[in-house]
Amino acid sequence: MGEPAQERLVRKLDLERFLTTIPPNPSPNASLEQYTISESVAADILYLAAYANGDIVGKSVLDLGCGTGRLALGAAFLGAKSVVGVDVDEAAVVIAAESAENAGLKAVTNWVVGDIDAAVGKFDTVVQNPPFGVQTRRADRKFLSKALEVGASVYSLHNHPETDERLIQRLRKTRGDILQVEPSRFIKRFVEEREGTVIAVYAFIMPIPRMFEFHTKTKHDIIIDLYVIRKKGTT
Repeated sequence: MGEPAQERLVRKLDLERFLTTIPPNPSPNASLEQYTISESVAADILYLAAYANGDIVGKSVLDLGCGTGRLALGAAFLGAKSVVGVDVDEAAVVIAAESAENAGLKAVTNWVVGDIDAAVGKFDTVVQNPPFGVQTRRADRKFLSKALEVGASVYSLHNHPETDERLIQRLRKTRGDILQVEPSRFIKRFVEEREGTVIAVYAFIMPIPRMFEFHTKTKHDIIIDLYVIRKKGTT
């Protein structure tokens, strides 16, 4: 399981199985909105980035707010040339590093404990599941701005702008399929002001288990939007 897949197409099922071996954050912080991305959503994102858009295999990948490393390690598993994960939560980063070593991916992964400002240089691809700004208003803006500063291609998750029960039903019926939706005007303008172009937006259902005292349901489904962004002047 541990060898990066440089020369072969990895089945999505194998990717999901690999992602299940990466533990979630054992002590999530509500103020940081530390919701672990589900294996199925992470696999969909990485599969799209790798095989539809050619943005993972053989590329340098940065995961901002990596948590325990599901997106970062998934990119390494698919054959990224190098992967860097950055997070302020030291305990989560330790788990990511241990998972990388257990999977035989230590050689292509690097982990940084710190604010996302610690990420410098240029990367082919940025993947991120940032805080959505529910607990701290506009928290996702800093992540998106940083991603556009250092990345040529960006895959960024954001809260769907409204509760859309009809869309939730469509997503439940077509589980496993990707539904394309329109970008929010705010995020589109924010990206364009930073020399980026929104290529596409895809809606997913993200299951949120009961994690914090203010959660009233055992599980709650929300809609999240994946923004696929290209920095202007890149191919």
